[in-house]
Amino acid sequence: MTHNHRSSTVRLMYGEVKAALDRIDGRTRPVTLARVDTGAIRTAPPDPLDEGPERPCQVWLALEYMQHTGSFKARGALNFLQTHQDAGMLPRAGVTIASGGNAGLACAWAAQQQNVPATVFLPETAPAVKVAKLRGYGADVRLIGSEYAEALAACQAFASTTGALASHAYDHHLIAAGAGTLMEEIRTQIPDVDTVVVAVGGGGLFAGVATAAQYHGIRTVAVEPENCRALNAAIEAGEPVDVTVDSIAADSLGARRTSALALQAAQHDRTHSVLVTDAQIISTRQALWDHRRIAVEHGAATALAALLGPDQHTVNGDTPTPPEQPRRSYRPGSGEKVVVVLCGANTDPSDLVADQN
Repeated sequence: MTHNHRSSTVRLMYGEVKAALDRIDGRTRPVTLARVDTGAIRTAPPDPLDEGPERPCQVWLALEYMQHTGSFKARGALNFLQTHQDAGMLPRAGVTIASGGNAGLACAWAAQQQNVPATVFLPETAPAVKVAKLRGYGADVRLIGSEYAEALAACQAFASTTGALASHAYDHHLIAAGAGTLMEEIRTQIPDVDTVVVAVGGGGLFAGVATAAQYHGIRTVAVEPENCRALNAAIEAGEPVDVTVDSIAADSLGARRTSALALQAAQHDRTHSVLVTDAQIISTRQALWDHRRIAVEHGAATALAALLGPDQHTVNGDTPTPPEQPRRSYRPGSGEKVVVVLCGANTDPSDLVADQN
């Protein structure tokens, strides 16, 4: 039996998601789904050949920001460490990761669950609140350099000299498979769901969710900021490519290059790529606060922004938009059942304006 999950295949298999579900069952928080008010989300124009009555779409918000550590990342981190623990491959030196964001928090939390050390490398510019939270999970926090690349180099050197297990924020089968357990939980609650909408950064959440969704015949909508579009650019190029990162949501969606796993999952006829503007993201985040008192990070608001965007260059489930036109929104069809993942809430809510109504 091999435990090399970075094998020659770059496609995530549904069996890996199912195995992850069994592995972490009962140790992560089951996702809560909240129904959106009927009529709040516009549907696509009716098909002139469809003689049936037009029905409003049904939309739910998957409140995954309520997960341990405040994001979906806890699923993948726990699956990663538990698999190595089960195989007797979790070293005494523990686990190490370079990340000042949600992945670092999830890794530290999962290591605490396994009672092994976690050494997290961050740039010296990392927010003090995240450093404090990491230390609260028992992590050994090392502040190195002014950029992520310097922290990553130090993390790699640490792993090679100590034998600590190096984790990754998104580009690993076990990380992506753990994230995919979210789709299985959604389907348990809504067996006839048609579409799932997720924000994409490096692609770990998308790869896992899309793999499970495709297995069940469910459509996946991948949403990215227009100036932070690693997956969209990879789809265009046919391979992962570097992109410029410049978005209000770059703190969580700011990958310069998507994973090969995510690109493979995106090359499927039931997957749509949508780009949204920073203005859409900001207004959607504010709308979640105004109407639900939900305070999420900009990356989480990105997914919902696709359903609230303008009608031009809209894609719906049955009418593909020409590839030369960027898709700016997603319009559900008549009666379509849609789940939008709100993936994280590690944010400072002080910039949310109180609703005056």
